[in-house]
Amino acid sequence: MKFFYNLFVSLYPGIIRLSSLWNPKAKLWINGRKDQFKRLEEALQKSNRPLIWFHCASLGEFEQGRPVIESIRDQYPQYRILLTFFSPSGYEVRKNYSGADLVFYLPMDSLSNAHRFIGLTKPKMAFFIKYETWFHYLSVLKERQIPCLLISGILLESQFKFPPWGYFMKSIFDSFTYLFAQSQPTISLLKKHKINAPYGFGGDTRFDRVLQLSGQAFQHPQLAVFAGDGPVLVAGSTWEADENLIAGLADSISKMKLVIAPHEIGERHIHRLQSQFPCSILYSEIENHTSIQDVNVVIIDCVGLLSKLYRYGTTCYVGGGFNRTGIHNILEAAAYGKTIFIGPHYNKANEAKEMIEKGLVFSCGSKEELSLKVKELMNNPKLLEEKNKAALVFVQENQGATARVLSLIKEQQLL
Repeated sequence: MKFFYNLFVSLYPGIIRLSSLWNPKAKLWINGRKDQFKRLEEALQKSNRPLIWFHCASLGEFEQGRPVIESIRDQYPQYRILLTFFSPSGYEVRKNYSGADLVFYLPMDSLSNAHRFIGLTKPKMAFFIKYETWFHYLSVLKERQIPCLLISGILLESQFKFPPWGYFMKSIFDSFTYLFAQSQPTISLLKKHKINAPYGFGGDTRFDRVLQLSGQAFQHPQLAVFAGDGPVLVAGSTWEADENLIAGLADSISKMKLVIAPHEIGERHIHRLQSQFPCSILYSEIENHTSIQDVNVVIIDCVGLLSKLYRYGTTCYVGGGFNRTGIHNILEAAAYGKTIFIGPHYNKANEAKEMIEKGLVFSCGSKEELSLKVKELMNNPKLLEEKNKAALVFVQENQGATARVLSLIKEQQLL
């Protein structure tokens, strides 16, 4: 299996390079890796302080790892923080993140790249987030006896269905110093497949992060006027299928207003939203709008606001549930004490499964189903208030994953 893995690693950049001819993200992926070792070496020469390496696939994983990054920075200030991303979706948004000393793309996972990267950076410790399991990087870290933790890790049964690949995956997981499992199903898989690396339940660091975010002060007078006494549905990280689902809610539910924060904010997508929701205004124009009360849809045409906007919702919708990759982060909305609506694909999200069982999240596959369920809640304010409170309690009861990571580091004197 190592042969096929190496073949994939060697072919992948060529595929991305071809895609870059028409795909902007692929072009960013290619351009961001140009002369990266030279740039990394120059950046490292600016200080001789030792460093700690955090690797995230993209923006979602970064938000998951962020509480640990910032806690490490606070408690171990003698270390520099190196943050790497695989995807442009993470790097381009967080390349100027002040919590890290160095932010780079991760070179492809070849044996030579792994030796060169780790030889240059000489991390005292490494952290991988959620799904990130790069064979050569982990092998070299283990070979050089550099501690490496998996934070909020998730294993899937599909990773072990094909026995040869399952054995290969087992060797990857065995390379970690410690695996913090995000959920009990992952613990069960670690046991079932006899992973030799130490592991235990760590929980999901996103709970810590979303509570931190929801506690930060934020005011937007125009949005407050727009929301009024509600009802307002805040729809975050939406794709076209999600937007088609929520279209018509403002017409079918009396006085319902919408705040839509799409996952993609390219000019073409924003123009499509403006056509789909004619009585709308762009967030970028809201300050100059004198009659905001006459508008029933606000379209967010910038990034970085969503986690603050959920507070304005009577209830919320989180997108991604019509994509194979599944829903986006529902916990950001739950941290404000909001019931949540999602699409049908949520199997990879353990928190969604739990909240659905508790009646705090509702999966909808059609306009009619969404409209009916939203109406049921809007027509029963007492029930809605109870569910909203229960959503916040759910988040509060699941915090503490960051503290578990820091506790292990201290107990085992890894730093």
